[in-house]
Amino acid sequence: MSGAVRVGVIGCADIAVRRMLPAFAASPDTEIVAVASRSAPKAQRVAARFGGRAVRGYAGLLELEEVDAVYVPLPAALHERWVRAALDAGKHVLAEKPLTTNATRTGRLLDLARDRGLALMENVMFVHHPRHAAVRRLVAEGAIGELRSLSAAFTVPALPDTDIRHRPELGGGALGDVGLYPLRAALHFLGPGLEVVGAELTRGSGREVETSGAVLLRTREGRTAQVTFGIEHAYLSRYELWGSEGRITVDRAFTPPADHVPVIELHRAGGHEQIRLAPHDQVAATIAAFVASVRAGAAPAGETLRQARLLDDVSGRAA
Repeated sequence: MSGAVRVGVIGCADIAVRRMLPAFAASPDTEIVAVASRSAPKAQRVAARFGGRAVRGYAGLLELEEVDAVYVPLPAALHERWVRAALDAGKHVLAEKPLTTNATRTGRLLDLARDRGLALMENVMFVHHPRHAAVRRLVAEGAIGELRSLSAAFTVPALPDTDIRHRPELGGGALGDVGLYPLRAALHFLGPGLEVVGAELTRGSGREVETSGAVLLRTREGRTAQVTFGIEHAYLSRYELWGSEGRITVDRAFTPPADHVPVIELHRAGGHEQIRLAPHDQVAATIAAFVASVRAGAAPAGETLRQARLLDDVSGRAA
């Protein structure tokens, strides 16, 4: 595919309006051609702000020939239906995380996209920030000796009672919303052989979904990961890698703003070093990765499926 990827947006969720639509509008490689909502006035307001035609109802957007790809920011429980519908309509898809609510459904959608020659990408943005590639290089170069373990946490302040992440019928809960990030970091640095040793999911008072959790994981080689997450906590977004000769700490790891100066803290016996990198817009980087996948007619699927299996394993262990 040459030229800009023509994007339709299925749903006007907060993350779409606050982060993704501005990034699609700013990218020279994407053009917003349609915005769909169950509410016609809402679709009209969002389309007037970011461009494209307003469409009432999600199915109508998928019928538009001028739409090459769709972005799906709907609640997690609705992803499977509308991602499948988009793939059946011949559209490439960027969907909010988690891609579905279990690994079997995720695998089926990834298989369908592969069979149709379409890109299907889950919107896990932090993996596209170059800071984490720089951390990987430091580890590979032996900056902390042999890697022994990882600790990662992502917690956010309490959400309003009306937030969809408190609703089990919409796929709510802390695990898929914020727990996914530190679990993905563990996969990112410790590799695909991770298995869940133990897990605890806790419901806050009066909640129908888990609002916090902790997970212990290990690899066959004996490396370990400790993961913590929650949606009723003080904000924390960080990971730390321990090695035989030092450790690496990364703060504001998962959702840094575009103007944030990334810092990698390197601690060794000889002292402490701060490695400062140039600011980087991981939202724009994610869109660039999606565009590349659309033009290739495929998207990397391995880590998406492994992540889905980990989420299932955590739920099973904690049950």
